[in-house]
Amino acid sequence: MFFPKLRRNAKWMFLFLALVFGLGFVGFGVGAGGVGIGDVFRGGAGSSGVPSIDDAEERVSENPRDAAAFRDLATAHQAEGNTDDAIEALESFVALKPKNAAALVDLASLYLVKVEEAQQRAQVANARAAYLAPGATIASITQFGGSSLEPDPISSAVNNQLSGIVQAELGEAQQAASQAVDAYKRRSATEPRNALYQLELAQTAESAGDVTTAVAAYEKFLDLEPDDPNAVDVKRRLKQLRATATG
Repeated sequence: MFFPKLRRNAKWMFLFLALVFGLGFVGFGVGAGGVGIGDVFRGGAGSSGVPSIDDAEERVSENPRDAAAFRDLATAHQAEGNTDDAIEALESFVALKPKNAAALVDLASLYLVKVEEAQQRAQVANARAAYLAPGATIASITQFGGSSLEPDPISSAVNNQLSGIVQAELGEAQQAASQAVDAYKRRSATEPRNALYQLELAQTAESAGDVTTAVAAYEKFLDLEPDDPNAVDVKRRLKQLRATATG
């Protein structure tokens, strides 16, 4: 499935996000390297043995180069639903262990969680706009004398405020999607000749609307594994992406 390039229009962004999180990373008979929204780290957030935030923070404070402490801190924050804090801790772990491919996949997963959270906030704001300022919507589609009616000032102000929130949240979602792609790029750099890493990078980039990265990663996959069973599908996908990029 080809995901169109992200657009500023909210309805297209909602469509993109629905496809990413509704269908997941599908195709080519592979998963997304263990990516699972809400189940980022091995064992899941609800399992026993999850370290406490206070204990992990104390260890980090005592030794800022303790990679395991940062890993535990990220896990603890993720278990509590603190996505931004979990990302910060895991980025610190990756800074100390830049070639840890599993951590980079977990990091990409957290950025995708952030996409989902921003999408949900945007949907709430969009629904509030439709409920609190219906006059703005009605006026925009009502014609009188060949022109749309002007909404009342209150409805217009409420609609503009909530529309600004929607656009800000969608912008945050798009940024987080790009950061997920970057995490997969860093993972691919740990093993440049790992064809599966290239394939999963391509899928993630395509889902985020990063056509340039997707095309490059698909091409690298074919260079590494020209006879792979997925090669036919990858070639077809490449053709679609190139046509879209030049169309």
